[in-house]
Parts: sequence; C-alpha cells; structure tokens
Amino acid sequence: MVKNWALVIGINHYDFLQPLKYAKRDAELMQNLLRNEAGFERVFLFSDDSPSIGGELTRPYRANLLRFLQQLFEHPFLEPEDNFWFFFSGHGIIHVHQDYLMPADGNPNDIENTGISLQYLTECLRGCGAENIVMMLDASRHQHNQLGEKIGHQTQQLASQIGVISILSCSPHEFSSEIDALQQGVFTHAILEGLGIQGQCATVKRLHQYLSFRVPELLGHYNYPLQTPYISAEPVAKSHRVIIQKYANLHEIANDHINSLPAEVNHSKELAELEQLWIRTITAASSSDTNAVKDIHRIAQYVGGGENFAPKPAVYVSPINAIAQPQHKSTAKIPEPVIDYLSSERGVDYQRLSELLAAGDWKAAERETLTLMLKVARREKVGWLDMEAINKFPCSDFCTIDQLWVKYSKGRFGFSVQKRIWESIGGQPDADYETWSKFGDRIGWRINNHWLFYSDLNFTDNAPAGHFPAAASVDLLSVHQGWVVGLFGCLVGFSGLTSRLAICNL
Repeated sequence: MVKNWALVIGINHYDFLQPLKYAKRDAELMQNLLRNEAGFERVFLFSDDSPSIGGELTRPYRANLLRFLQQLFEHPFLEPEDNFWFFFSGHGIIHVHQDYLMPADGNPNDIENTGISLQYLTECLRGCGAENIVMMLDASRHQHNQLGEKIGHQTQQLASQIGVISILSCSPHEFSSEIDALQQGVFTHAILEGLGIQGQCATVKRLHQYLSFRVPELLGHYNYPLQTPYISAEPVAKSHRVIIQKYANLHEIANDHINSLPAEVNHSKELAELEQLWIRTITAASSSDTNAVKDIHRIAQYVGGGENFAPKPAVYVSPINAIAQPQHKSTAKIPEPVIDYLSSERGVDYQRLSELLAAGDWKAAERETLTLMLKVARREKVGWLDMEAINKFPCSDFCTIDQLWVKYSKGRFGFSVQKRIWESIGGQPDADYETWSKFGDRIGWRINNHWLFYSDLNFTDNAPAGHFPAAASVDLLSVHQGWVVGLFGCLVGFSGLTSRLAICNL
C-alpha cells in the first residue's frame, strides 16, 4: 500500500526578521488537509507552538530543524511508489546566488550560517526513498525587496535536476502576500482550495491550472499586487501524477498507471490504446462488462512481454448483452450495443423523465435528470456526485439518459451532444480553464465573458445546442445549489463526466 508522509513548517515569529501574521496558521491548515482530506499517515509539524515529536522540540529554530532532517533522512524510509510532501511558509532569502529558507532564528546578516540552503534541503528530500516528492514554498516576502532578486531560480533548477515537483508561491521578481480578510497567505489559501472540496485537483497539472486561475482572482478582488505561482515538474510525466487519489477521473487514473510502467511501454506507439484498456480495467469492478476481464489479461501479458500488443477497439456492450451473448473466439465484428431507452442497471424508472422531455419541459426534465443520477449513484442524501460516483456510473444508465435527451430534443441536447462540442474545441480530460470558457461560450452557459447562474439559463426551445443537461453535467462536485457554472470545480466535474462517457461510447 502506498504511504504518504509530509513535513510542514510555518513561522510567524522571527528573532531577526519582520514577523509574519498567518504563516503558522497556513502550516496548521495544511497539516489538517493532508491528514483529513488527502489521507496522509504521517505529517510532521514545526511551528511557533507545535507539540514535540518523540520528545524532540519542534520550535522551528535552525538547530531543531537540522537535527530532525538529519535523523529522518539519514536512511531511505519510503518506497519509490510512496509520496513525500514538504511545505514551508515563512521567509526565504537569496545569498550569493543560493536560495535559503530562514528558520525562526535566521539572521539576514549571516544567512549562510543561520539559514537552511535549498541545496541541502532538496538533497535530504531526495534521500527519503520516494520517487514522488512535492515541495511547496511560500517564502518570497515583501521585506526583502531591498535585497534584490528573491528566491526561486535556483530552487527550480535544483528541483528539476533531481525530479522534485516544486510549487512556488510566485515568480522570482514578485513577492507573496498575506491577506487580512482571509487570515492566510493567498498562495496557501489557493492551494488548500485546490486540494480541497472546492478545486478537487487530483494531479499536479490540475493544481497548476487552479493556482494560475485562482491566485490572480483573489489578488484582484482584494487589490493586492500581481503574484504568479510557478510549478516545475520534470520529467513532464510528473505533472500527470495523481496526488489526491479520490479526486482523480478515469483518464487521470489511467495516465498514472501508464506512467508507472517501464519506459519501453511509455514510449510505445500503442499508448493511447493502453490507456483505454487501463480505464476499462479500473471500472471493471463496478460493471458487468466482461470485456474488461480480457483487457486485464492482455495488459498483464503485454507488460510482462508475453505477447505483442495488438490494438483492440474498446466497445461498450451493455451489461445485459454482455451476459446474454456467448463469447466466441472468432474475429467476427462485435455487434453494436442495443439498449432499450428506459433500461437501467440499478432498476431506476425513467418514465417520468421520458414524459417531461416529450412535453419539452426542459427545466423540469433537467432537474429530474439530476435526481435520477443521484438515485443511480445512491447519493440522494448527500445531494451531489463525487468523482468516485462519476467514475463508476453505469454505462447503461448514461446511455438511457442521453438517448432520451437526444431523441426528444431532435439531436440538440444530451451528454453525447455536449461531448462532441467539447471535443470540437479541443477539450481534453485535463483541459484548462480557457478551454472551459470557450465551451461555455459555445453552448450558452457564458455570455459576454460572464458565466450565468443556473436560474439564468435558457429553458426555452431556442436554447443553443448542448445547453442541456446543465445541472446533471456540471452540478456534480458541489454541495451548493444555484451554482455559477464558471466555477473551476465545474470544469473538474465535467472532465470526469466526459472521461466516463468515453468509456460508454457516448
């Protein structure tokens, strides 16, 4: 089982530097998120009044930090597939072109002997044994403008050289702000959102997208100077690493599996086909699709070198047909799925939805669609679909809902219609917010550069193609009603939806 460990440091009170207001709180909130949201087993906290660890003091003085680093990283303690995160909120200074983090007793007049160099820190992190290391630094503070360039360049270079994912609060020529209204550093506030329920960022790439979107938005709202978060992940495959498993859609999970395979597989010309097979195996446990069992066998043989990898189309067969039809060894073409409009793997009754759509009552039909999807996913009491529910949503029910919408709208509305429009503008499972905005423009969820509230959608027959379903397509990852469809979480939810639709051949 994969292990997740972290070291979190937050310093408000400095002996020789200007105190910070919210660095300690940033660290405590990060510790809480890693423990409770991300499921980390061990999170070591060093802050102004943090409890001791094994009888050792955790006041973030240099001697305490160095002792801990030396003891913890003396020998590898994690496996390559494990994860280690490092978070620092405090002061950082550049000295003789070297980046330093400043402990509570760090002296700006003797940086080399009182600071902790990033060179030493990255060497320690690399020695933990894990291949997946994430370093988050909120250390570029306003006080050090007079010292010239701020930290960042060397840190990025060091992280790239040893394969550490570095997430920095701003570019080297900028400084990182604390915002009184938030009682947090703006960078940490955005990270906690991105890794929490609001952003639900499963991968490094998604987190980068969220920070790039959210930090400028917050700064603009509170009238603070520009701050541009910077993420370095090399090789590029590391940007697709799943860092919060429960938020990952099927595409992200498949990419994560593929990137863990031997290099010769990663560079294979059949990579796209292999990804589809991984996605099918991931969903096998929640489906009666017998083809997934064959795919598992083929992957095992290919990775083990047991056969040449021969592409095979991933065709969705309804659970009923998959069970009823005998499996043949012939090369005959697999029949197209035959799905009754009202069929449901979970026994859900779609008669009322059919009647509402036949009557052209789009508003009632689309709320009924969400109600039925919650029932299918068995999440009526929760009131929203999480990513796990989306990933496991039965294809038979997706097909039934989609075909009803397509039939009664004469091809203008439906999941498959939205998916085709999404793909026509370059939409991918990990597409950015700019693409999401372009999609909103195309289907009428966004007008004159402004996202609409749900109540302002066009519930008439003149609505643009793809305008519905709306609540069932976007109101997936939120406990709030009356949403604004422009929220970043809507992009994440829709991306997960399209990943599942692809497996269902919609």
